[in-house]
Amino acid sequence: MPAILIIDDEPGIRTTLSSILEDEKYKVFTSEDAVTGIETLKREVIDIIFLDVLLPRLGGIEALEKIRAEWPLTEIVMISGHANIDMAVRAVKLGAFDFLEKPLSLEKVFTVCRNALAIKKLREENKRLVKINRYSSEDIIGTSAVIRNIRETVKQAAESDARILITGENGSGKEVIARTVHQCSHRCDHPFTDVNCAAIPDTLIESELFGHERGAFTDAVSTRKGRFELANGGTLFLDEIGDMSLSAQAKVLRVIQEQKIERLGSEKTIETNVRIIAATNQDLEKACETGRFRRDLFFRLNVVPIHVPPLRERPEDISLLLCHFLNGFKKELTLDAGALEAVTTYDWPGNVRELKNLAERISVMHPGNTINEEELRKLLGKKIEKKEQTILHTSLPEGIMEKEYNEARDSFERCYLEYQLSRNNGIISRTAEAIGLYPSNLHAKLRKYNISPAQKTQALD
Repeated sequence: MPAILIIDDEPGIRTTLSSILEDEKYKVFTSEDAVTGIETLKREVIDIIFLDVLLPRLGGIEALEKIRAEWPLTEIVMISGHANIDMAVRAVKLGAFDFLEKPLSLEKVFTVCRNALAIKKLREENKRLVKINRYSSEDIIGTSAVIRNIRETVKQAAESDARILITGENGSGKEVIARTVHQCSHRCDHPFTDVNCAAIPDTLIESELFGHERGAFTDAVSTRKGRFELANGGTLFLDEIGDMSLSAQAKVLRVIQEQKIERLGSEKTIETNVRIIAATNQDLEKACETGRFRRDLFFRLNVVPIHVPPLRERPEDISLLLCHFLNGFKKELTLDAGALEAVTTYDWPGNVRELKNLAERISVMHPGNTINEEELRKLLGKKIEKKEQTILHTSLPEGIMEKEYNEARDSFERCYLEYQLSRNNGIISRTAEAIGLYPSNLHAKLRKYNISPAQKTQALD
């Protein structure tokens, strides 16, 4: 339901305008001046503002400038009984969507609402598409089939408000995926609020999530908003939700069902508008069987499941991730064949987090621009056992031997190119030289198989 805020010091205007807009199924808020109107904007997600020009405390034009600076996606319609062309032109130049004269025409009010919402939707869609292209290509890195599938799921899920459950080992990149979903969604200009459920004691988790009133318990010396309120309009990321107490689980389930919360110590109901993304390193289905996790909550959260495999199960992504992290630390580095084999055959119990730590350690401790196997092993500080299977073998598409010749050839060629690109640290020219192709021919093949790192790796070349 679109939300409209009416800021006018005339009670009759506020009452009449809110009444007709509510009849048209808009959610309406009113304020007698711009100062209280701005406080409403801090609490609620507003689509359109009807803003009077002549107001006490803070004038309409000054309020227009302030609101446009802090809430750029909210459309503002100026209204005035003393309008002139110069004032209207100034207001539009400052970002007003339209300028209406009093007495207001109902037809014009309805028309401007429809047009403002249509323009707002187009702007949000354009911004969302830009963010999808940017975040999905930069933050979720890898050429493995599973990572390509995750990127596609993120693009699809970001278009909705569906709840997402991300599973995977610690350090595998669950929070990166959650943040990317948020940044690719229509909620991207609103807060992304995260809660580590494992780090908060059971006695405090409900206060952390729902907030509390002053005096609600011994240490509640002041009123405090909870994470649901702080995330209003945006995304709430419940990390390690498998560690949440059963009592808190029941309350989260109620919020999902009713979209309302109550602070501890208060009987006042507060409406919430948040998208929930949850993550865990536990098997929640088994937790449901043993009674440690509510089955009804599990089904509510598991609308879009995303499983992030550990790094050891996608070795073809390791060198690209390492290059990405090294670039972030402003370190140019080339791995020789032995060093490349070492990083791709190591089990990485700490997953992506451990790999990033290695990249930072290299940037601080390794002075050169090349690194060999012995130097890398010393920096890693752990014994690396070689695996019997090669990266190429473990990366072959499943069922390739049962495919027709042309299909099997294409599957192998794609896998081969991804492997060689990874082996040569994502550098196009070096990869082309290693496999005996001209760089232009290699680019053509990468485009043919839609290998996404093509544009990114050129920057490393």
